[in-house]
Amino acid sequence: MATATPEEGEAGRLELRAAIGFNGHVPSGLICHPDNKHLLYPLGCTVVIQDLASKKQTFLHGHTNNVSCVVVSSSGNYVASGQVTFMGFKADIILWDFQKKELLARLSLHKGKIEGLAFSPNDLYLVSLGGRDDGSVVVWNISQREAVCGSPAAARSAGAVTVVQCSACRDEMFVTAGCETIRVWELDLPNRKLRPTDCQVGQLRRVVTSLKITDDDSYFYAGTSTGDILKVNTKNKLMTEYGPQKKFSLGITALLLLKTGDVIIGTGEGTVALCKGSSYKVIKSFQVQGDVTSLTRRGHGHQFFVGTKACQIYRVNFTAFKEELITTCHSDAVNDIVFPFGTSDLFATCSKDDIRVWHTPENRELLRIVIPNMTCYAIEFMRDGKSIISGWNDGKIRAFLPESGREMYVINNAHSMGVRAIAATSDCRRIISGGGKGQVRVWAIGEKTYKLEGVLKEHTSAVSCIKIKKNDKECATASLDGTCIIWDIGRFTRKQMILANTLFKCVCYHPEEYQLITSGTDRKIAYWEVYDGSAIRDFEGSLSGSINGMDITSDGAYFVTGGDDHLVKMWDYNEGTVTHIGVGHSGNITRLKICPGKKYIEILFFYSPV
Repeated sequence: MATATPEEGEAGRLELRAAIGFNGHVPSGLICHPDNKHLLYPLGCTVVIQDLASKKQTFLHGHTNNVSCVVVSSSGNYVASGQVTFMGFKADIILWDFQKKELLARLSLHKGKIEGLAFSPNDLYLVSLGGRDDGSVVVWNISQREAVCGSPAAARSAGAVTVVQCSACRDEMFVTAGCETIRVWELDLPNRKLRPTDCQVGQLRRVVTSLKITDDDSYFYAGTSTGDILKVNTKNKLMTEYGPQKKFSLGITALLLLKTGDVIIGTGEGTVALCKGSSYKVIKSFQVQGDVTSLTRRGHGHQFFVGTKACQIYRVNFTAFKEELITTCHSDAVNDIVFPFGTSDLFATCSKDDIRVWHTPENRELLRIVIPNMTCYAIEFMRDGKSIISGWNDGKIRAFLPESGREMYVINNAHSMGVRAIAATSDCRRIISGGGKGQVRVWAIGEKTYKLEGVLKEHTSAVSCIKIKKNDKECATASLDGTCIIWDIGRFTRKQMILANTLFKCVCYHPEEYQLITSGTDRKIAYWEVYDGSAIRDFEGSLSGSINGMDITSDGAYFVTGGDDHLVKMWDYNEGTVTHIGVGHSGNITRLKICPGKKYIEILFFYSPV
């Protein structure tokens, strides 16, 4: 994560009000707290704690990159989370106080990535597993906040170790497993040694993807990528049974043990099934969207939650065994955001495969418009609220009804190499679109008709942003060719061209429309005269990485920026200084929008899954 300059260090903090999303790529990342009132899950470099009743969210900030694993102690007093970092650098484990939501300790020994974490049953120890580049297992003393001892996680002949599970009764025992390795470990505290015993599974060669130990420690169950379950005796370390004969498709990716001895499994195919007996016969099952990565029980199991790689969270009533979708989000890069004119209660976002409309007060999805195997680059609400227009990678402009999502019309072959930017005039009679090859096109729009009015050919690379003046007679386009052009869209001519040694990513008119602000890959924020295109001033907007998104308040007093440094910055327009900084993203921010009421800044970011 980028470090702040001395000037930025004095800036205030933007408070994170809510986060829409869930990183379903983290194995067992969704956890129901032992108090049965909260859900915990990772999102970017933040751990989200959500109240199940009120939906209120609190956030644990402290990681500098994607959170790769989360675990809660059986007492519920502690939370531990690990992160990914760059190869060769130390990856932090953070120990949190759940009640106070405070950082207690930062534990650093592993390199590259924290693969797994587990608390001992009485909160004495925390066991951590390093990633593929680290390959070690370490036991930490929680009260003293220091490492007790460590060891290579697997024998040289075995593959990578990816899962760890502590005993349910004894603080000195835990189990690790992975590619052709299952080990039961004993902690020899007086000698500060870890003593592993390899479990015997006969001729079977399996990659273990999930582990669960019974409440009395007598057995543990291992779900495999082959699609079967191994049951191993904890005392003699021998496999007692495995099944079913007909294996689950795409492997078992999550396990949940019930008091009855039955097992709930989640698969890579998106199946959640209740299995009974040693034959693991499926009694009930249902299908969810995406690979199942988390199964977590609430209370004694009357209810459980399912997390998937498609970034969905489902609540399931055990008796009915019926799923209910409670959290959803885009599972790929989010490319654009837009508010309808004059309201902040709704906003729309777009990504690969879909456009979604959200209700701001409840952070709830209201509408999903799906175009399979296509990517939407840009969206806009028409001022009259009668349609959502969108630009896609197949070169088409599509318009949809905002209530039902039904398609109104499609402009085929609007641009080659995709429609990268789109904007609509305030009278709703014209659409201006920018393509991947640099062409800007003006379209006349009727009730259900469209007509190409003009083509503006000056840019030589993709158009990244389009802003239209209030009088609908002029627009500014930013391009990756290093030019920003002000066009007369009545006569289809160029009025001014702004040149800079950068790939322009964003442009904004000041509300009084006598100045423009731009930014891009050179990390500079530049002010320009609209009248003659002359430079007024520029200053450093970021210490590292491109600035990708920018928006300005309706009174022109402040503007916000975000980019590859993962920081949201709020600037005083006249002073050119940072007033507030928002921290919380672990991916590159792609777009920002200040809602019409100026109450919130809505930010979209590219989220790169672990």
